[in-house]
Formats: sequence, C-alpha cells, structure tokens
Amino acid sequence: MFKKTLVLAALSAAIVSGTANAAAARDYVSIVGSSTVYPFATVVAEQFGKTTKFKTPKIESTGSGGGLKLFCAGVGVEHPDITNASRRIKKSEQDLCAKNGVAEIIEIKIGYDGIVLGQSKAVAPLNLSRQDIFLALAKQIPGKDGKLIDNPNMTWKDVNAALPATRIEVLGPPPTSGTRDAFVELAMEAGAKKYDDLAKLRGSTDEAEIKALMAMLGIPESAFNAKGKKVFQAVAHGIREDGAYIEAGENDNLIVQKLEANPNAVGIFGFSFLDQNADKIQGAVVDGKEPTFENIADGNYPVSRPLYFYVKKAHVGAVPGIAEYLAEFTSEKAYGMEGYLAEKGLIPMPDAERDQFRQDAKMLTPMGAL
Repeated sequence: MFKKTLVLAALSAAIVSGTANAAAARDYVSIVGSSTVYPFATVVAEQFGKTTKFKTPKIESTGSGGGLKLFCAGVGVEHPDITNASRRIKKSEQDLCAKNGVAEIIEIKIGYDGIVLGQSKAVAPLNLSRQDIFLALAKQIPGKDGKLIDNPNMTWKDVNAALPATRIEVLGPPPTSGTRDAFVELAMEAGAKKYDDLAKLRGSTDEAEIKALMAMLGIPESAFNAKGKKVFQAVAHGIREDGAYIEAGENDNLIVQKLEANPNAVGIFGFSFLDQNADKIQGAVVDGKEPTFENIADGNYPVSRPLYFYVKKAHVGAVPGIAEYLAEFTSEKAYGMEGYLAEKGLIPMPDAERDQFRQDAKMLTPMGAL
C-alpha cells in the first residue's frame, strides 16, 4: 500500500511538473477535439457537473486533427486530458503521442454519425450519387480522353444533367477536421473508384502498372509512390480551391446559419446538426439513401462513420474527475439506445459494443498499437 501511494505521488508530481507550482494543478477535466463530438461531450459535461462533486469539464472545439495534436504534445496539466475525434486516431498520431511520453491511451467509441450534405428547406433536395459528389468537389477529374483535368464543373447540372443549374457552392470542414477526413474517404474515394483507371491505380502495387496508369491519367512521374493507393488518394482527396468549396471552419452551427441565408448553398456536417435543425435544414439523398437515424444505424446510408474520444491514462487519478466522466459518458442513460445522447442525434452502438467500451472505460484499458 505504501509503495502504491509513492507511485501515485510520483505520478502526480510528474503531472504538476512544468507548471509554476503545485497550486497550478488543474481541478477540472480538460477536453479538446472534434466539432462533431463537441455537442455530445458538452451535454455529458453539463450533466456530469450537475450530478457529481466535480467541476464541469472545459471543452474546446479544435477539430479532430487539431485536438489530437494538442493531446499528443505531452503529459502534464498544460496538456488536455481527453480529445474527441470524428475518426479513429492515425498511426502517425499514435507515434507522436509515444514520442512525447503519452504512452497509454484509452480509446472509447461512443456511437455512429452520418456525414450530411445539408440544404435549406426552401429549395428542392439534391439527389446525389457519390460519383456526383466527386465530380462536383474534386480538384481534378478525368476528362473525355481519360486524363485528369482541372475541374470545369461550375453548376450541379454540369455534373449531372438531372441536377439543377445552380452554382456549386459547398461549405465544408477544413483539413484539420475529422469530418473532412471521413468525407473524402467515404464519399470522394467511392466516387473516384467509378473510373476504371483510378480504381485500378488504387489496388495496384506493381511499379510498372502504377507508372502506366499514371501516364494514362496524365499524373506526373514526380507523384509516383510504390503503393498505387497513395497516388489514388492524392487525386480522390484533392478538394478544388476555385471557390466552389469554401472552408467554413470548425463551427458546424455557423454552416447551418449560412445555409439559411443562402438557400442555394450546400453544407457538410454531422447528422446531429441536421437532427437539431430539422425545421429549417434538409439532407441530400446519397446513392438513393436519405440521412436518417435508421439508415445510419443499420449501415444503409453510405457516408457514415464511428465517433470516438481518447483519454490520457497518465492523467487519471492526478486530475480529478476523469474516471467519473468516463463512467457518465459510457452509462446507459447517456449513450444507451434511449439515452440522452440519442435525443441529441447520436446513433447508439449495438449492446455488445456499448458493453465492451463501457468495460474499457471502467478498467482504463489502453488501446494497442495500430
């Protein structure tokens, strides 16, 4: 027992080190990260502050990438305890954490979310395929001869004759956003794969074949990578920069407000923002599926993804309230099928998944290496 006390004391001292003095130690949980997870975390934090002896956690919306960068910067009260993410942590981010002494990370999946292309209800809803989305937003698309050209499409009708002749104006997340990462993977990649040469490039690891496909697509030799998938992703993930796509920051509520002001614009954000603004915003149909709770829950809506948060195990016990916050978030009353987060638009996980992540939170089980 004495040895355990010494270990905890040493850990607490390590947490406090780097601050002016021991009095500078935080007495509240510090959370950063995803703008998509932010409204869910805020509701949990408010409930936690009301029903426990601990202070309400402070939450900052920085985007998934920005949050993980802050989270992985080190151990100590000057660094956040938890980061929210609308995509899974990347190996490069896990490596950065390890490099900076953040050795044990607890991964908690909280549920699922759909990425919506929202519009004002004042206009007819768009009915899009993921190929339409790629042709509207990609920086380069295949021309008539198969070679990549700068995207010439200025209206939705240019993309698909069945769509309206309104100007393409899409308000979307910046590169630091997990929503952006998930969107280009789930929507843009799927659209790009409709082109045979790009699809072949994605699956190739043969150097001669990759170079031949690059030549057919007009991709310069300087872009060569031994993994064809990397070359493919450079094309599929490239978003146009000519004004058709406007980076709208990490404030999804601001995008909703702009859609009200400009009915012809389209906004990219998480399903919960559509759910909470259903009186004035509608979601585009994608590949024949509407962005509904049911379609996302059963996997039918094609642009959907899991949501997470990550916890710095070294801070548990040194910063008060972390373990208790995890217990609140993973409780049935919060992220259960009829929990208060479902009322806010979170798509709950199946029973077995909820039980698994609740157990991981309780036991503070670190994730493995990616």
